Amino acid sequence: MEKRKELVVSAIENGTVIDHIPAGKVFQVVKILDLEKESNPVYVGINVESKKYGTKGFIKVSNKYFAPADFNKIALVAPTASIIEIKDFEVIRKQTVSIPDSIERIVKCFNPNCVTNKEHDVPTKFKVIKDSEGNFKLHCHYCEKNTTPDKLEFI
Repeated sequence: MEKRKELVVSAIENGTVIDHIPAGKVFQVVKILDLEKESNPVYVGINVESKKYGTKGFIKVSNKYFAPADFNKIALVAPTASIIEIKDFEVIRKQTVSIPDSIERIVKCFNPNCVTNKEHDVPTKFKVIKDSEGNFKLHCHYCEKNTTPDKLEFI
């Protein structure tokens, strides 16, 4: 008998697949999207073999489509991720996430003295600063402090 050499994961009829997530970031994506509160089926794969990345993770969410603000959250945590929207078992849209030039109302400023942490009606606003290697930091519009990816706290 020949051994199987591939992982078979059930297709979803309608919903979204978030693919190519770095394996160590899958649960962070689950958290920032509040998927633990999701009433529809959610399928999670971690440390799945990938020719391109070595290992990867994926999340399949039945009957749910995400807003552009969610794409930005995903991009901050998993910049290699791709979003695949499915209807009637067919891919209707596929896109790779990308970190935008500015971020608003998604993450907190790490500076406790920033006006956005003192006044609750002031929305957070950051300019994204990227280096030549693809690393980034968020520059606060108000206090001008930089927040690095390891200090991101999502709102």
